[in-house]
Amino acid sequence: MGMHAMLARFFSLKYHLVFCPKYRKPVLVSLVAARLKALLVQKADELHVTLHTMEIMPDHVHLFVESDPGMAPAKLAAQFKGYTSRVLRQEFRHLCSQLPSLWSRSYYIGSIGHGSEAAVQRYIETQKGRS
Repeated sequence: MGMHAMLARFFSLKYHLVFCPKYRKPVLVSLVAARLKALLVQKADELHVTLHTMEIMPDHVHLFVESDPGMAPAKLAAQFKGYTSRVLRQEFRHLCSQLPSLWSRSYYIGSIGHGSEAAVQRYIETQKGRS
């Protein structure tokens, strides 16, 4: 086994991903929020991404995820947003009538250094109290 193959196994990248419904509409509540959580867990599993922390606010989503270097950050965001939008709009028809698309096109994704993991996790967990 070459050195490259050995190193690849111990490499991980951590990201703080934030995205919002179109027009920041507070539609991520009750059954929609519960279903969104389940879908995000399912998609993370499918992508072989570790979902460390997740907080669903009425008008935005925070994820703290970890992936291998083969998954580009923009692709990660697109996968989570595309999948959840498709399923939620099929299952909750009111989302179709209220919004032309579920998610805003913009999002934030920042890489998390080793020392700042705990701080990001704390920040995400404290968001619930601010709604």
